[in-house]
Formats: sequence, C-alpha cells, structure tokens
Amino acid sequence: MSRSERLLDLLQVLRRHRRPVSGGVLADEIGVSIRTLYRDIASLQAQGAAIEGEPGVGYILKPGFLLPPLMFPPEEIEALVLGSRWVADRGDDHLRDAARNALARIAAVLPPELRDALDASALLVGPGVKLPVDQVDPALLRKAIRTERKLLIFYSDGAGVASERVVWPFALAFFDQVRLLLGWCELRQDFRSFRTDRIVHAQVLDARYPKRRQALLKQWREVQGISHRDV
Repeated sequence: MSRSERLLDLLQVLRRHRRPVSGGVLADEIGVSIRTLYRDIASLQAQGAAIEGEPGVGYILKPGFLLPPLMFPPEEIEALVLGSRWVADRGDDHLRDAARNALARIAAVLPPELRDALDASALLVGPGVKLPVDQVDPALLRKAIRTERKLLIFYSDGAGVASERVVWPFALAFFDQVRLLLGWCELRQDFRSFRTDRIVHAQVLDARYPKRRQALLKQWREVQGISHRDV
C-alpha cells in the first residue's frame, strides 16, 4: 500500500468515528504501527486536515474537511467519472448540472497527471431509454427527502385513477425507464412507491414526519428483504 493510499484509508476510518478514537484502535484498523500512525496524523494535519486530539486522549476529524490533492487512486477517479457521466445522462436538469459541476471541482484540485487521467477516461455511458417527462420538478421531491418533510401529492396510477396522498418520502430510486419515489403512505399505512412521472402535483408540507429518513429506509429494506449492499 502506498503512503497516499494509507493516508486516505486513515481519513476514511476517522470519518466513520463520530467520537474520539484512540491511536491504538486507528493503528489496528489501518494495519500500521502506532509510531507510523502518529506520523501519518501529523502529515494530514500539515495538509490542512482538521484532526483534533493527542496520544492518550484520542483523535477525531472535524466535519467539512475536503480531501487534499493526490488522494484519489486511478480506480476511484474512473468510478467518479463514470458515475458523474451516468447522472449527467440519466438525471434531471438539476442533477445533470450538479454532476458536471462536481466533476469540474474535483478536476480543479487534482494534480496534473491525475487530471489528465480524468479527462482521458475511456469509461463511457451508452444511450439510455428516454424517460417519461416528470410533471413535478424532481428537485422538489429531493428537498422533501433531505429535510424529512411530509409531502402532499396528487397521483394518477397506471389505470388513470387519481388519488391524494400524504407520504413520508425517504428515497428516490433510479431505473433505466422510470424513477420511483419511495415513501410511507399515510392513506395506506404502508410503504408505497410512486412513479415520478405520474405525480401530477406535489407540495412540501411544513410538518416533519415522525421518523428519521435513515430509519425508514432501513425498515423498508427489511420489509423488502434487501440488504444494505443491494440498495
């Protein structure tokens, strides 16, 4: 393992811990000696990483730290490029622009050799099936999900039957031919999925739903028999 990969692994381990973690635990997770760990922490701090703590007390990475240049191995760069290209091709206008902007930001902080690798990536996204046109801006749905707000929707099912629902939206699922809004439906008192192109109107309500979004997603996975790795 190269030193840059080891530093990246250390950052990732620190991100997983929300409370101070001892140097011994960090050294064991990374697979290095405690002396090497202290040197690596000092190197990251010198590069601007907001790592707080000291030997015998523990260490914690403050939120908001951005990866410094050189922290992406080639495979991760290819994954970022491919994912961004897929979103730019399959997402709505807001996601498309966000994917392109994110890739540009990443390119701006990469060293020249890695920036060249990003620009020359040979991983392409083939043409997909044209998605049905959404009547509601997907950005509104994503806002309701992020803020954990109840969502009032007017929905027309496949048979053209209209209904008014209050749902607790917790995820959007992207398929080649449709997008689905996943949520807890107050009318049915159960999990339901709604094709976004069949949502005629949507309004984000002021009321927050009573469960956290992560808890709803976990419960939905359990009901569906889907593991965390599957979705």
